[in-house]
Amino acid sequence: MKYYIKKTERGLLFKNGDYVKSLDPGKYSFLSFLNYKVVILDITNQRFDVNFDLDILMDDDKLLSELDIIDVKDNELVLHYINGKLSNIYETGKYAFWKIHKKNEFKIIDMTEPEVSEDIVLDLFSDNNLYNQVLRDKFTEVYVAPYEKAVIFYNNNFVKILDAGRYFYWTKYINVTSENIDMRQNQLDICGQEIMTADKVTLRLNFFCQYKVTDVLKVTLEIKNYVKQVYILIQLILREYIGTIRLDDLLKMKQEIGYYVLSKLKEKESEMGIEFIYAGIKDVILPGEIKDILNTVLLAEKKAQANVITRREEIASTRSLLNTAKLMDENKTLYKLKELEHIEKICEKVGNISLNGGGNVLERLNELF
Repeated sequence: MKYYIKKTERGLLFKNGDYVKSLDPGKYSFLSFLNYKVVILDITNQRFDVNFDLDILMDDDKLLSELDIIDVKDNELVLHYINGKLSNIYETGKYAFWKIHKKNEFKIIDMTEPEVSEDIVLDLFSDNNLYNQVLRDKFTEVYVAPYEKAVIFYNNNFVKILDAGRYFYWTKYINVTSENIDMRQNQLDICGQEIMTADKVTLRLNFFCQYKVTDVLKVTLEIKNYVKQVYILIQLILREYIGTIRLDDLLKMKQEIGYYVLSKLKEKESEMGIEFIYAGIKDVILPGEIKDILNTVLLAEKKAQANVITRREEIASTRSLLNTAKLMDENKTLYKLKELEHIEKICEKVGNISLNGGGNVLERLNELF
């Protein structure tokens, strides 16, 4: 039996099923009755891909000098680079690669160390990644926006705080979780809060508070649901304060109530890891019957004010008439001018005047008017 092995090939010689040695390029002849067999491999295919255990080659130093062999453990992934470019990812097992024409490089990833190093992030997790099938369910991504910080936990134990960025973690052996905290100024709205005043009037308030987180660890490790805690704290402060004042006072001092609540909240800043910036009442919503009463009172007040103004004007008008009468009584010429002024006004509205008989016309007109 004859075999021809090309320059781009290598041969593996077996006798009775047992490996004997590797064969370089050339021509070989074997007697068929000796039960020899040659497996020819293409070395331009970088992977030394055979269907038998690689351990049977371990005594062939010549063949081993042409191969790179890696043994991947259960907790590892191996990145295979050919001439500096990522070729494939290998899980548990033993693999061999020709190193005759191309250079092999290997990066071993220990998945018991959760954090993925930056030097392999771009290779593994780019948008056009071809190896998602191998990596599926083995990692998690943590994205931290520019206005956030993230708290990282390994198996529910705090590890570190992350700034803005994109991070990857191996999760096959360690459970990696994260909690993102918004560091921007936020607003908490408390709507329709029912509170009773000192004079037993039940009303509803719409209140708001502006705040921002200053201590990430406090709001994650020491305070459960910090937004709800702030909400309850504001409720208690409002109930305590408004319960001591009457409705009339509340309507006059809405701004002061906001200042009071803010001052009480600031006493809790260091304890809660939150900076409170501003607080205030948006709306006071009264029951229907209270609205009717207030509207009635307001209408009565406005009517009283209108009556006062009317009386004041009437008194001023009467006083003016009295002063005019006194002047005319003291000055006959002024009286005569005033009389002529009234005659002029009357004449403006008279269309025709008929006079009968003789006599002085001017005297008759004067008598007529």
